[in-house]
Amino acid sequence: MSSPATEVVRLLTVRGETVAVAESLTGGLVAAELTAVPGASKAFRGSVTAYATELKHELLGVDATLLAQRGAVDPQVAAQMAAGVRKALGADWGIATTGVAGPEPQDGQPVGTVFVALDGPFGPASGSAGGGKVEALRLNGHRAEIRMESVRSVLALLLRELASEQTGNERAQDTERNGGF
Repeated sequence: MSSPATEVVRLLTVRGETVAVAESLTGGLVAAELTAVPGASKAFRGSVTAYATELKHELLGVDATLLAQRGAVDPQVAAQMAAGVRKALGADWGIATTGVAGPEPQDGQPVGTVFVALDGPFGPASGSAGGGKVEALRLNGHRAEIRMESVRSVLALLLRELASEQTGNERAQDTERNGGF
């Protein structure tokens, strides 16, 4: 069975679409996972590792007031990171990770609190013309385990969306071929 990163690259390539990555706690691991796939250049635009909170605002356009009030470990911050990197790097899809890998809590959030987000051209299958999706994770383990699980989770989020859109598009094509029935 192929890895989630391999499947993401394959589906994006087939669709002629691209992805960009905004990372905080994963520090480039998502980008590394994607670029390890042969042919990734067809689908991977690039990444921004905005580890420092102010870079989330300066490079990704995350609202400064939101960061000041909630800190960097927040679902809205994750959503804005995904939208920001998608726009900044000119990709069809943007994915993002932010959270606390440890060893200490951050912004009042316990170790293992992670938010992964997705922004993209959501089609009819998702019932939305745009906007993002965020998943809240509560992960256990040491720092490396939390970071790797965050990588797996954000790739799985994108993969589920691509697969559901693929299914939706195939249904739509079947309907067209069958005269609308």
